Amino acid sequence: MEVEHEREIIGPASSYYVSQRLRLHYVDWGNESAPPLLLIHGNKDHARSWDWVARSLRDEYHVIAPDLRGHGDSAWAIGGHYMLNEFVLDMAQLIETLGLHPVTIVSHSLGGAVALQYAAVYPERVHKLVAIEGLGPPPEMLKKHLDSPPWKLIKNWIEQVRGLSGRQPRRYPDIDAAARRMQEENSFLSPEQAHHLTVHGMARNEDGTFSWKFDNYTRAFFPQSFDPSQRKGMWERIACPTLLIRGSESWAADPEEDGRADAFQQAELVNIEGAGHWVHHDRLSEFLGVVRRFLGGDTD
Repeated sequence: MEVEHEREIIGPASSYYVSQRLRLHYVDWGNESAPPLLLIHGNKDHARSWDWVARSLRDEYHVIAPDLRGHGDSAWAIGGHYMLNEFVLDMAQLIETLGLHPVTIVSHSLGGAVALQYAAVYPERVHKLVAIEGLGPPPEMLKKHLDSPPWKLIKNWIEQVRGLSGRQPRRYPDIDAAARRMQEENSFLSPEQAHHLTVHGMARNEDGTFSWKFDNYTRAFFPQSFDPSQRKGMWERIACPTLLIRGSESWAADPEEDGRADAFQQAELVNIEGAGHWVHHDRLSEFLGVVRRFLGGDTD
């Protein structure tokens, strides 16, 4: 009984691995004999963003939550260059290093795009996949991108990077001030959620102030290929059952309405009412219910 209680209150262990010469961080929630579950966060986020989900699923799964390069306690990319396939490389390295495949993945936003790309490259290594708004730019936004000549896309990217090079990380006098800023970004968050996310998402500066841990260069939109036929071809390769989740109050487009969901071999779509882009924060109970139903029977 004492052992159970102790295991229940202990948080995750902090560990590191190396990919492309970068020292990258992940947290491990234990229960190594259970099926592996990888939780991949979105842009400007961090591994501890999944804590509520991890605590709920840790008894049934061996939960691993990485900090993507340039985020959380992972190293920043030399030169500040962040492409989707580099994140995919890092996940491939982590999964191979820890021997996690076949793996179940739950992912959000940028992390969803990474998970979908990984599952397309290694369809035999993913058991089930949940992606919260991870399909990337919707068709309307892509059309503007594809209608622009390559030189213009590259020029825009150069100007973005040059602008970011002169941008200093914002400093906050204390955690509470930063948590209030986080609630301004996502009004669905409770004060307790915002405080937890802020504590794990900030680093203390030498002068005692606090700044966000993520690299500002992750904001730059690199002019990589988003050719619709290529994306469709990648998604068609995903062999595992796939759950695509969207918040009804989010800015993200509905993949069923715009046809993107048609590319998947076996995809289920769920819109969660009253949730914005961060569905797993905005409606945690509903999100966990949908995910548990989708994953049902995995640990038998």
